[in-house]
Amino acid sequence: MAEAAPNATKICIGRPIPCAYYDQPMPEPDLNLLFALDALLSEKNVTRAARSLHLSASAMSRTLTRLRAVTGDPLLVRAGRQMVLTPYAEEIRERTENMVREARALLRPSPVAPDFSTLRRTLTIRANEAFVEAFGAPLIAEATAVAPLVRLHFSSRWERNAEYLRNGSADLEIGVLEEAGPEIRVQALFRDRYLGVVRKGHPLEAKRHVTPRQYASFGHVVAPHGRQVIDSLDAAIARLGLERTTVAIVPSFPAALAVARASDLVALLPASFMNRQHAASVDAYSFELPVATDGFTIYQMWHPRLENDPVHRWLRQLVLGVCRQQVPLV
Repeated sequence: MAEAAPNATKICIGRPIPCAYYDQPMPEPDLNLLFALDALLSEKNVTRAARSLHLSASAMSRTLTRLRAVTGDPLLVRAGRQMVLTPYAEEIRERTENMVREARALLRPSPVAPDFSTLRRTLTIRANEAFVEAFGAPLIAEATAVAPLVRLHFSSRWERNAEYLRNGSADLEIGVLEEAGPEIRVQALFRDRYLGVVRKGHPLEAKRHVTPRQYASFGHVVAPHGRQVIDSLDAAIARLGLERTTVAIVPSFPAALAVARASDLVALLPASFMNRQHAASVDAYSFELPVATDGFTIYQMWHPRLENDPVHRWLRQLVLGVCRQQVPLV
């Protein structure tokens, strides 16, 4: 058996060990540099980055020199009187921020269960208006029964991306699953489908089964949600040689319902919204769509840094329980 070369090494956790397969030692990277890199990419300023990590400006300047050597990229370059990120620095900024958040969450002590009777905290839930109308009241009632000082802040989910969860401006997002981001945690709450909705006394109310031709003969009002379902509905009607005319687009499902109640237009609304809030309404009538369309699943989504937070776990269980009471996951 051939002897190992005298300078050959192998990387093992913590220290190099002689081995026949490697010619040069490969020391483990200094992970402290990751936190400095995050501060520099976030602040775009050596002095501010140093202040955020409680270091001197000279120490941070030396760290930037090390980071440039490690990455092979200048990272921060001067542009007039300020510093700007290089293209590579821009590319890795979000990844670096997420890694640092994960590391800090991992190294924190496991949280203990709080006293919910005295807990003061505002929990922000991003969801559309239809969800708030259908589930907001029971959620608030369940939450205040256990934690009377906790506040639920519902905000509109106009923009569907994971940035609100990543930057901490939202604790939970509720809606269909669209580009949630690879690290985002998700849990299915319930299955839903769309219904046709008209005012009481509308000509379609008298029909035992609304046909595609009858459905397409009226103007329609829609909200800018469920684009895939709307497209599949129009495609199915088009295959029958018919065309559905959208007369108005409104910002929310409640607005679409209000328009349908006061006109001859037909609204397209989720069954969960109609069943919860408006099943006993005297001025609206809902019916099954005359062509087959796919249902959809509503999810709750959160950032992994909150995975083990006891208050957030309680919130997720609360939302799941209220939704499953109203609409099963089938």
